[in-house]
Amino acid sequence: MRDILLVIDMQNDFIDGALGTAEAVSIVENVAAKVKNFAGTVIFTRDTHEEAYMETQEGRNLPVPHCIRGTHGWEICDALLPYVNGEVIDKVTFGSSELGGILQKMNAADPISGVTLVGLCTDICVISNAMIVKAFLPEVPVTVDASCCAGVTPESHRNALAAMKMCQIAVENE
Repeated sequence: MRDILLVIDMQNDFIDGALGTAEAVSIVENVAAKVKNFAGTVIFTRDTHEEAYMETQEGRNLPVPHCIRGTHGWEICDALLPYVNGEVIDKVTFGSSELGGILQKMNAADPISGVTLVGLCTDICVISNAMIVKAFLPEVPVTVDASCCAGVTPESHRNALAAMKMCQIAVENE
């Protein structure tokens, strides 16, 4: 049995770049400590858009180019780079079905005892991927560490945590 830590979209554009917030900046140290001290397997995701972002549905709804493949904003923040040991899952949507499939295969090979999520943004990609984990691994406990997450706003962060609790996702360090 092993534990999994999912580090969701800890990228420069979400921290101090195009969509950065003070709350996102404030969790970087917490996330780095969590990753450094985590005894299980750590998997990173990376929000990934192409140059034609503004022509996509997301671009029309959120007209702020961000996480464009190959740019500084797309990269995982420097504080976490030392801990990126495996592949990073590039995801083109809020939630990654690829991540769900990878976790299912990992669970079949060596059962997963729990999945913890940290990262950005609580109210968009963290909640989306937490729900994907629940869908792909319905009997594996899923936890979100609130002290290692930030939302678009403090209110939307709190709302996302409440919604995840209703979906039987444990929230710690709130």
